[in-house]
Amino acid sequence: MSAPVSRLFRPLVGAALLLLGATVGLRAALPPMGLLPSAITDPDMARADYVEQCAGCHGVNGSTAPAQLPELRGRVGWFLCTPQARAYLIRLPNVANSRIKDNQQLADMMNYVVFGLGGASAPQGAAPFTADEVARERQHALSTTTLSAERASQVESAIRTCKAPASLRLLYPGQKG
Repeated sequence: MSAPVSRLFRPLVGAALLLLGATVGLRAALPPMGLLPSAITDPDMARADYVEQCAGCHGVNGSTAPAQLPELRGRVGWFLCTPQARAYLIRLPNVANSRIKDNQQLADMMNYVVFGLGGASAPQGAAPFTADEVARERQHALSTTTLSAERASQVESAIRTCKAPASLRLLYPGQKG
């Protein structure tokens, strides 16, 4: 290969390697798919939907600190411990009013969130979200004015009922109370 042609390909090869590295880095930041329930019809799509719909605010790996948003990583699974808290997750405005109109696709994404990002915080034996559950609950979207109070109520219930850690009251670990 001549030197001028080689110089043309170097930037392309460099860009390809950079893109490959970014993809590998993104995959490494996400939870392994093995933690997800088999009820997810398309795990890759669920993960991609999360990245597209939620990661801009909640972070690619569910960690938001020090943003003033609830951290999902290792914590969101606690919301599966009561029927009211489960419903709360689907009724969140950005979930209930999501651009994802297919209820199974949205259920898959939420299962990725609670079982993948939530990891060990999801109660043992917790049932995955279903398309029917999503269809029912998303009709009752919360308003943004009720979110803080509703979250606080569901967190207190999880602490009382399910022995969730008191640190769940904080938006993210290490937050100054």
